[in-house]
Amino acid sequence: MKHVTILGAGVIGLTTALYCARRGMKVTVIEKKAQQRDGCSFGNAGMIVPSHFIPLAAPGMVKLGLKWMWNPESPFYIKPRLNLDLVNWGLRFWQASTQQRVDAAAPVLRDLSLLSRQCFEEIGLDFGLVKKGLLMLCKKPQTLEEEAHTAAQARALGIPAEVLDAKATAALDPAVTMDVAGSVFFPMDCHLAPGRFVAALEDELQRCGVELLWETEVTGFETESGELKAVRTSRGEIASDEFVLSGGIWSDATARALDLKLPMQAGKGYSLTLANPKQLPERCSICTEARLAVTPMEGALRFGGTMEMAGISESINSRRVRGIVRAVPEYFPAFQEADFAGIQSWSGLRPCSPDGLPYIGRTQRWSNLTIATGHAMMGLSLAPATGTIVASLLAGEKPPVALDLFSPDRFA
Repeated sequence: MKHVTILGAGVIGLTTALYCARRGMKVTVIEKKAQQRDGCSFGNAGMIVPSHFIPLAAPGMVKLGLKWMWNPESPFYIKPRLNLDLVNWGLRFWQASTQQRVDAAAPVLRDLSLLSRQCFEEIGLDFGLVKKGLLMLCKKPQTLEEEAHTAAQARALGIPAEVLDAKATAALDPAVTMDVAGSVFFPMDCHLAPGRFVAALEDELQRCGVELLWETEVTGFETESGELKAVRTSRGEIASDEFVLSGGIWSDATARALDLKLPMQAGKGYSLTLANPKQLPERCSICTEARLAVTPMEGALRFGGTMEMAGISESINSRRVRGIVRAVPEYFPAFQEADFAGIQSWSGLRPCSPDGLPYIGRTQRWSNLTIATGHAMMGLSLAPATGTIVASLLAGEKPPVALDLFSPDRFA
């Protein structure tokens, strides 16, 4: 029986463990944090989004980022600091932000997202998947025109999208009052409560006999002739046939220890969850101008957003949170800033690659190491697809999606 050791127990690592275990592999998962934790897999917006086929590095994003970064309450912020890794990341991001690269990436991201959506439906766990679509809400007519262009691109890729005016938007979700010019409706998008999904994964992994090692630090590796033989940990040495690196933003440091280059920056996101909201929409939505995600979660309502690049720090920046709170009433006038008084803020670090694409696949440096990280805001959405792809690679099969653009060696 092949033994697979997975480094990282976020949603990518756990779904990978599930698909490997279901293929009859012996699986060990190593996680440095405690089981009850609050990483990116828990406080995110819980969206499964085939609509998001345009990578983060896209034309216009550099200009928009430069405009936003001077406003501490804007959706995007880079903390000024002398850091060579950040400079190199920014240069690569700028180089990747071309229409040619977006055109090449879009159909591959579509395939990955549609595979993931199929996996969510077929995974066989009880986690409350809601298949009612997503609304891209637009305050300004100009923004609606821009989103209509994206909708046309989506339809060209086979992803259904419908442009709605304000009246049609309201009719689609009458339980909530919205102040918008219109929206784009993506009926294939879904949402869920991420905490419930992760809990269902952990329960299933225990049933499958997967060994979950919490509060276990990776301290090094034993190698021989281009192969990893064992991982050294705070609990001792663990030998294995195959290794998977899926440690989120912390994958960068582990990769460096293995002479690999997986450039990433931590994109901190924030969320606030109202347990008893004044109004509860049926569908998830994104407030386009504010880059604000809104998701109903089993009676609660979560608001999430911002992309703050301030290094690996999980501290809460109150001005970023204030930007989220102030944006909510602009789109949902039934809510007031006072509704969020006393609500605890959550933050998580998204692993962002310079070209906006995840790292998925084997490396040339180590014959038995597979990388699965760098998914940025799409970690939950792409987790089952990533897990089933990695499991197919470890089984010696052809992956169901082309992986050339996701190669972990592309910045070597």
